[in-house]
Amino acid sequence: MKNYELMVIFTPVLSEDEFKNAQKKYTSFLTENGGEVVHQNAWGLRSLAYPIQKKTTGLYWILEYKAPSDFNEKLKTQLLRRDESVLRHMYTVLDKYAVEYNAKKAKGIPTSNQKEEVNNG
Repeated sequence: MKNYELMVIFTPVLSEDEFKNAQKKYTSFLTENGGEVVHQNAWGLRSLAYPIQKKTTGLYWILEYKAPSDFNEKLKTQLLRRDESVLRHMYTVLDKYAVEYNAKKAKGIPTSNQKEEVNNG
């Protein structure tokens, strides 16, 4: 199993409950297909860099997970492309350094960049 990170931008018209239900739908799909959730982070409502479907804001959600190599294709065809509430999505394969960095950040341990800012500030 490889490590991945998925970023999904949902339409901003979702209620708080609909946003949470969408997150549960994706995490349950992941676990049903042999994957494992490592970390998730709901950023909430943010401005978009450019309008998408005449919307200037979106609900951002980040999911870090481990999954078999064929999982991403299933995810894309069965959920992401069929879900009308998804404005954009992107998944990335994480190397060992990215996994280590994300684990430190999730636990609140200062990363090397943050240490430099503290020393210089």
